[in-house]
Amino acid sequence: MKSTLGTDMLLVRKRQKEKAFLVLATLAFLFSLIVLFTLIIDAFLDGLPRLNLKFLTSFPSRKPEEAGILPAMVGSIYVTVLTVLFAIPLGVGSAVYLEVYAPRNRLSAAIEASIATLGGVPSIIYGMLGLELFARVLQLGRSLLAGSLTLALLVLPIVIVSTRESLRAVPQSLWEAALALGATRWQALKDQILPVRFPWNPHRDHPYGLQSHR
Repeated sequence: MKSTLGTDMLLVRKRQKEKAFLVLATLAFLFSLIVLFTLIIDAFLDGLPRLNLKFLTSFPSRKPEEAGILPAMVGSIYVTVLTVLFAIPLGVGSAVYLEVYAPRNRLSAAIEASIATLGGVPSIIYGMLGLELFARVLQLGRSLLAGSLTLALLVLPIVIVSTRESLRAVPQSLWEAALALGATRWQALKDQILPVRFPWNPHRDHPYGLQSHR
């Protein structure tokens, strides 16, 4: 009887501690949200009166009332576009090779492990690599090309992993059906697999999306 009572008391205390921890965690979460929204609202109210067409189309200036962000905005757009042009084709091509064509050997396993490791490398390491490789060794200097190549290296592991997971989600029956109809692996990949998994295919929502090979 005493042992049962003691066990019940321990359970009650444990539940009380859990409830207390839950309350503290909820309060901490709400406090963080309040601070975050306060900062966002303060920045919005402080910056909204200064956000106008002149601010967006002017160059930096020593005078705050004449300063603008046009070079930074245009440079960011250029860097983003160049990064996409470098990272997407190389990343998708690498993923297709590793998933479809690469033999299953130690070299492929080492490459896959390296890609997984690169996904967790801090961005500062990529910045130092880009500074040394692109800016100094290749003598690109402080240019849009050097910055976009560095960002492409940063996002490349993400593109490769995402593309491989997307290819793995394709039903094996789709591969088998395309190959059974006489398509090569490249034809099956180009006309069936990639269009099914990527948004440029108008029949992407079709469960198979089989197309005829001519």
